[in-house]
Amino acid sequence: MLGAIAGDIIGSVHEGTGIKTKDFPLFVPQSQFTDDTVLTVAVADCLLTGASYVDKFHEYTRAYSNRGYGLRFLHWVHRGSREPYNSWGNGSAMRVSPVAFAFDTLEEVRSEAQASAEVTHNHPEGVRGAEATAVATFLARQGASKADIREVVERQFGYDLSHTIATIRPTYEFDESCQGTVPQAISAFLESEDYEDAVRLAISLGGDADTLACIAGGIAGAFYGGVPQHIAGPAWQLLDDRLRNTVTRFCEQCQIKL
Repeated sequence: MLGAIAGDIIGSVHEGTGIKTKDFPLFVPQSQFTDDTVLTVAVADCLLTGASYVDKFHEYTRAYSNRGYGLRFLHWVHRGSREPYNSWGNGSAMRVSPVAFAFDTLEEVRSEAQASAEVTHNHPEGVRGAEATAVATFLARQGASKADIREVVERQFGYDLSHTIATIRPTYEFDESCQGTVPQAISAFLESEDYEDAVRLAISLGGDADTLACIAGGIAGAFYGGVPQHIAGPAWQLLDDRLRNTVTRFCEQCQIKL
């Protein structure tokens, strides 16, 4: 979970810049958590307390306004809506990582990932993106090999993970869809050498940088056994007490090392 949050914070200053290199500072004075972190923690809160996703998404978004939410999601919150709006955006995938740590079977993870997605993103692509991200993270947490993670994601979700980042990068553009974000982020993880490399590869695509890095970072954090301290420390300090408290309680309950 902290892997997703740290990826979001590192990517926050690169969103929409079209960056095409892995050579950049991890943290700068402008680094901050975005809607990716806020809603990831909201999902963790739901899993801790049993509260509804709708209620917590409304509550957290109002508490942390101006964090870069999508317009349709903001309208959904501001109207107090409780019905989904058929989105295929990558918001369902960027917030789902806690689900991978809260359950012990692949079936439970898929079911809860769907539930967390479809309160807003009930389009098949929105659900597919959330499920694929959660499954990849769950398998990484369980010690599966990268080859096995690739095979399961391709077989169960139909994503093509055969392309390298070097072949994707030249023509890749900003894309807020699940189908244009999730396979690319998973590919960045699969190609990575360690947590930091996964985040750098994802950001170097030059797209929706915070979300790409959030998804890739969440999987990488699970696979590589956590987030290195030189990244975890600064990311942790950029959260406020409320977010840190929820993350801490979730990690304690799920026996995740912070």
